[in-house]
Amino acid sequence: MTQPLGAAEPQQTEIVLLGIPLEAGAGRRGAAMGPAALRTAGLAEALAELGHKVRDEGDLPVPRPALGEPGLNALSQTCRNVREIAGWTRAIHDRAYALMKRPGVPVFMGGDHALSMGTVAAAARVAREAGRTLHVLWLDAHADFNTPATTPSGNMHGMSLAFLTGEPSLAPVMEGIEPVAPETIHIFGLRSIDPQERRVVDDLGVRASDMRAIDENGAAYLMRTYLEGLDPETTHLHVSFDVDFLDPSLGPGVGTTVPGGATYREAHLVMELLHESGLVRSVDLVELNPFLDERGKSALLQAELTASLFGRTILDRRPREPRE
Repeated sequence: MTQPLGAAEPQQTEIVLLGIPLEAGAGRRGAAMGPAALRTAGLAEALAELGHKVRDEGDLPVPRPALGEPGLNALSQTCRNVREIAGWTRAIHDRAYALMKRPGVPVFMGGDHALSMGTVAAAARVAREAGRTLHVLWLDAHADFNTPATTPSGNMHGMSLAFLTGEPSLAPVMEGIEPVAPETIHIFGLRSIDPQERRVVDDLGVRASDMRAIDENGAAYLMRTYLEGLDPETTHLHVSFDVDFLDPSLGPGVGTTVPGGATYREAHLVMELLHESGLVRSVDLVELNPFLDERGKSALLQAELTASLFGRTILDRRPREPRE
């Protein structure tokens, strides 16, 4: 049998897939079908072909909304579906924490980007307990730093990073999380940011590589520079990959398309460099909306890029002995 390109002698990793059919944080329905679309696109099979041990734990059951908590009452005036999001965040956190305490790399298949409120909070807790520093790479067209006071839509997938960095008004969603230090967040591919979000990102010292920076400097240079600044001995790198990181011509299956996103080769290169770094310990795949997709185009590409993140390449790029 012909061996798949890039599958020669891989380093085996245990990968755990968990579907999170959350769409309450988005403005359009359909993201709840994302996990099923990624399975149909052959994500598990692509990872197994690389030699990895893959375990699919199915989908996280839909949790009950958080009820009877006074702190959520005020939020319900400005945050759509906040009680559902609170229920999901707590359930996601608990399950993600349990998975991250085991060997292997968990891949959380979403679902809208509000799911990261739970996964990243769990990663921060695990990193702290292990004496590591959590770094978050946010591959996204948007900053997701809106708050109840600044949100133009009320959709909570646009508030994920504000919540995770300790925005007080969002604390009732889940009390007692380990806040993420803003300077350990890197938003890569940014090209849509609200004016008030811009001020918050600047004030907090969040690192961001917008598409102009990528155009001027190149994805490879910026990503290598970022990764070389992380200590391999102490880093827990969490990658949160939103479909709208990609140009809409490549990934139309998302409710928040923004023109001018990452090209096919830029996206693959980013994933290949992440794999080579050996730093990735947990992954989100978010905002895939099959209802808006074109014949599975976005699902297939997100699965393909995830395979690159776990070692698929065109050629074997291991160092070779120099010729005599």
